[in-house]
Amino acid sequence: MTLMTERPTMSGTEPRGFEVLLDDLDELIMPDGYKAEIIRGSIVLSPFSKGYYTDVMELVCDQLRPCLPEGHRVSYGPNLYVFPGDERAYGPDVHAAPRRAFRTTSNRLDGEALSFVAELTSPSTRDDDLTDKVRVYGRAGVPVYLLLDMQEDQATVFWTPSAKGYESHCTRPFGEKLPIPAPFDCTLDTTGFQAPEGEDD
Repeated sequence: MTLMTERPTMSGTEPRGFEVLLDDLDELIMPDGYKAEIIRGSIVLSPFSKGYYTDVMELVCDQLRPCLPEGHRVSYGPNLYVFPGDERAYGPDVHAAPRRAFRTTSNRLDGEALSFVAELTSPSTRDDDLTDKVRVYGRAGVPVYLLLDMQEDQATVFWTPSAKGYESHCTRPFGEKLPIPAPFDCTLDTTGFQAPEGEDD
């Protein structure tokens, strides 16, 4: 098994099948303060978000709740969504899906059930959030992917999913309003998404 952390390291083992990696993930004893995902044939460990990220995730959820499709829920936290066709398993920072998607005893949720995902970048996850996840979420048909680039202080929304990822996107700096397309059809105010003043990100 390959484990990747803030500075990726390779274990030198042979590539493992996706189902084997999922089983390994189930048995993994996680270091305190880390979450795990499966990306490009490796189990990737990344540190928990900085404190103010929680406030940003709450702000996203609060603004989306009145605009959710009927029967959908939006939340943030440690849920693992599986994309078998791409052999990926992601734990998005914010996620929305029909309530029925959560009515399971499994810890492996259906990635294709998602109606919305948001990722808040960190130095260890930014490259995957900008590339791998754009392709996989789009190919899975997730209608809206919101990328909050916490290093560049800007928000990008992707929509019109396709076999190549997404066909449409719009970027705004933090502090401005960003249109969120169907099935939400609302505007996200990104005021307050920046790092607290006087603190380094």
